[in-house]
Amino acid sequence: MKIRTRKTLTTALALALSAAVLSACGGGSASEDGTQLNLVGFAVPKAGNNAAQKAFAATPEGKGVTWKESYGASGDQSRAVAGGLAADYVHFSVTPDVTRLVDAGLVAKDWDQGSNKGIVTDSVVVLVVREGNPKKITGWDDLVKPGVGIVTPNPGSSGAARWNILAAWQHVVGAGGSEADATDVLTKLFGNVEALPGSGRDATTAFQGGTGDVLISYENEAILARQNGEKIDYVVPDDTLKIENPAAVTKDADPKAKDFLDFVLTPEGQEQYVSKGFRPLDSVEGVTVGEVEGANDPADPFPTPAKLYTVDGDFGGWEAINAKFFDEKKGIITQLLAESGKS
Repeated sequence: MKIRTRKTLTTALALALSAAVLSACGGGSASEDGTQLNLVGFAVPKAGNNAAQKAFAATPEGKGVTWKESYGASGDQSRAVAGGLAADYVHFSVTPDVTRLVDAGLVAKDWDQGSNKGIVTDSVVVLVVREGNPKKITGWDDLVKPGVGIVTPNPGSSGAARWNILAAWQHVVGAGGSEADATDVLTKLFGNVEALPGSGRDATTAFQGGTGDVLISYENEAILARQNGEKIDYVVPDDTLKIENPAAVTKDADPKAKDFLDFVLTPEGQEQYVSKGFRPLDSVEGVTVGEVEGANDPADPFPTPAKLYTVDGDFGGWEAINAKFFDEKKGIITQLLAESGKS
């Protein structure tokens, strides 16, 4: 599987930041052949974005559009755009990474007012295991057993990490456990963590390199890895968390960036992401799923979990989540990571 290493991503970001010194955020750039758009995103949806870009290029609106891309950990990418990295279109893991750009005056305040609420890709949290599932992982309770090595990205930089940890927390609370019970489970889970890479894609790379017994990840990451020949299995827990990734155009973006966003929210656009393992948005009707290579059951690639939790319905939204779990000083997860010595 062809995956950028952290060193490569860091180099790419440095080059992009250097280029940003000479250009304002957004605006694209015209060439003899058309328009170049700057896309800045978190690493996980690159394959889906590239498929959507190819399909968009076949439309009248997308004719002649080319792309300059920067991918990395969601939080890092958001901060880079706020700091001057050129972007026409941003695609992040979590909504607060777009909100940061609203606060910076780079994205319009009404960016999330459509029927999709700013979301362009959906997935669920799954447990990726070694081929044949030698540790017999069936759900969240297995992750805290002795001898189970876990890989999950670092919530300080990665949006994927936040989805993962919230899913584990809600497994306890959603079943009637107390917050003290959930804290105890997460303490044990962090005790089993063998690696906290910087991004969801770096976590996949570490797992593929032989680290750990189980990778907590996006369903689409597992499907894409299998599409690329990786010998892994994955488990969709009976209860898990719905992942909702936002995208937006910047205020100074070339109009073609808005055309691309509109295309992504059509059935044809969503089908490009489905082909790479993402679940279709509920807000887009008429999406044909068909068979998805790499899924546990290609003919039924997206099984509905018995309990599917959501950020808004079960946690009160990202503002409440960040204050409670990820505040730099008082957040529950921040403190647990510090106590684990693995932050």
